[in-house]
Amino acid sequence: MTEAVRVPLLIDGQRVQSSSAHWEDVLDPATQEVVARVPFATQAELEMAVASAAKAFESWRHSSQGARMRVMLNLQRLVRERSAELAQAISREHGKTLPDAEGEVGRGLEVIEHACSIVSLQLGEYAENAASGIDVYTLMQPLGVCAGVTAFNFPVMLPCFMFPLAVACGNTFVLKPSEQDPTSSLMLAELALEAGLPPGVLNVVHGGADIANALVTHPDVKAVSFIGSTAVGTEIHRRATEAGKRCQAMMGAKNHCIVMPDADRDVALNQLLGAAFGAAGQRCMAISVAVMVGAAGEWIDELARRAAALKVNVGTDRQADLGPLVSPRARQRVESLIEAGVQEGAALLLDGRGVRVAGYEKGNFVGPTIFRDVQPQMRIYQEEIFGPVLCVVRVETLEEAVQFINRNPNGNGVSIFTQDGGHARYFQNMIDVGQVGINIPIPVPVAWFSFTGSRASKLGDLGPNGKQAVHFWTQTKTVTARWQAHANTVNTTITMK
Repeated sequence: MTEAVRVPLLIDGQRVQSSSAHWEDVLDPATQEVVARVPFATQAELEMAVASAAKAFESWRHSSQGARMRVMLNLQRLVRERSAELAQAISREHGKTLPDAEGEVGRGLEVIEHACSIVSLQLGEYAENAASGIDVYTLMQPLGVCAGVTAFNFPVMLPCFMFPLAVACGNTFVLKPSEQDPTSSLMLAELALEAGLPPGVLNVVHGGADIANALVTHPDVKAVSFIGSTAVGTEIHRRATEAGKRCQAMMGAKNHCIVMPDADRDVALNQLLGAAFGAAGQRCMAISVAVMVGAAGEWIDELARRAAALKVNVGTDRQADLGPLVSPRARQRVESLIEAGVQEGAALLLDGRGVRVAGYEKGNFVGPTIFRDVQPQMRIYQEEIFGPVLCVVRVETLEEAVQFINRNPNGNGVSIFTQDGGHARYFQNMIDVGQVGINIPIPVPVAWFSFTGSRASKLGDLGPNGKQAVHFWTQTKTVTARWQAHANTVNTTITMK
């Protein structure tokens, strides 16, 4: 039997085999076979990574914007060339289908392409003669060593939400990817080094909560970005801010989609299926609650019929609609919440438990699951299930739907399907959620706009991507300057004609 690959650390531009005594298996979610072994880095190895980043910052901060832009241009080319390999690594360790994994690489690539515009993004302001003979201008300068901690569900896209803009702004970076599927994150970082990042500008350490907490509280780390669960994000944000660091934490969600009776039925139902069950529901932006308004409630049985026809299989099957969950623990949690929904009285229209895929009997498969008559006090509504489970709620009016959603503490994403512009305008103005989709089920904006989740889904004022990210990864320095005129300067008068 071939020994599983031992995933290295990436420190000071080199692969480093960890000396840790704590290693964990990385499993193929469809077979439970060990595909790699990942180390939980030692404190000494973390110190090496941060020290390397601190040393690299001394010179990288003074590199020209043009030089940093060219690294990003090289990186986007390399990611494009290696996209198939990255997608295969994602699918192998995460379980999502290859088309879904390829889509993830594409969204990450979009952020890298945005970072190629750093020469225009990192511009300050200038006011000549703000007062008599006095000029005022601002500089957007890098912070220093920055850190990122990412969840398992997007092992390429989430790091792209962090380090490309951070290093393009002149910072150095230490990334701690998820220990459940680390290989594609490491591949991405190595492509960044191949693109021209100097040693130490980007480092990768692996581990669990201990190494994450040690990283975000390290005295040399100036800013922290986190994307993942609410419980972990809340703790990381608390630790980071108490240590005096800038921190953004994009966390859990309970995303709703309103379906109006005037919507195009086929479009709305098909889009809802993809948003609820794509990637087996393991998206922070997945639609997990459908709010059917008025006569649209009559479409629920048709929604369940279409969901039952979705194909569950391994990720390499390009005809599959959803693959396995990432781990046995994830499958057990999802199945336990389905059972809780049954016990609490929700009507189970479609039960995805017990799905078996021939030849992959040990896989973490859960099929599309739909509940109707869901009430707000039920666990399946209150908790983020993070699996292919859709809760359906019926209301009579758009106003009632908006009020229902606004009572939920989360504010990551929300959508509406309607053909009425008045309904859409009312919805976008009255809904209290950071990212809004109109006839778009998963409203993740393009990378040159910021990711703007709100309320309990976000801690910190500035989100990833777009203008907010540039401000997050830089500090603004304001310069007020007055220069005395040279003694030999001849005063001239300009006459406007």
